[in-house]
Amino acid sequence: MTGPDPIVFVVDDDASVRDAVKKLLASVGLRVETFGSAREFLAAKRPEAPSCLVLDVRLPELSGLEFQRDLAKAGVHIPIIFISGHADVPVTVRAMKAGAVEFLTKPFRGQELLDAIQEAIANDRVAWSERARMTELRARYDSLTAREKEVLELVVFGLLNKQIAADLGASELTIKTHRAHVMKKMGAESLADLVRMSERLKPAATK
Repeated sequence: MTGPDPIVFVVDDDASVRDAVKKLLASVGLRVETFGSAREFLAAKRPEAPSCLVLDVRLPELSGLEFQRDLAKAGVHIPIIFISGHADVPVTVRAMKAGAVEFLTKPFRGQELLDAIQEAIANDRVAWSERARMTELRARYDSLTAREKEVLELVVFGLLNKQIAADLGASELTIKTHRAHVMKKMGAESLADLVRMSERLKPAATK
């Protein structure tokens, strides 16, 4: 399964730059959406797919660096490629330290931007796949009943069925049934598999 096609978001208040970048990316088969400001980008409904953001440093209202900071605070993880008409070393350093993939000074070569975008999308494809797997895993966990969650916790703790039965005041047969349901709903093929899933879900499972 390859997943959805990646998409590139372009945020620049210069319409000519937006159009030029859009044509360049479309020429190599990339999906593109353009915006004139950070607020316009935030107001739009974005598709669930691996992506990256081509972002102008100097934007009206909210600058590129401020936008980068706000995205990080909001937990929005998207690789950013900054573009700027000014070769500002301190700004470049700040952007890169905050996690930007690349910082390109206008006018830049089309291939430079394409290379940076391919790197950013490759990175986000890995991260996006992991987020998708975690979403599915959480959904499986949420499908468990309250008692099944209790059984899951005790199983991965290492207790035997008869110990779990004594702990929960149930029969061993009932615990075996709950355990089978847990394995099936979680899609676990073995105890080790279930333990790994539980470790990944610890923040959700301990709420």
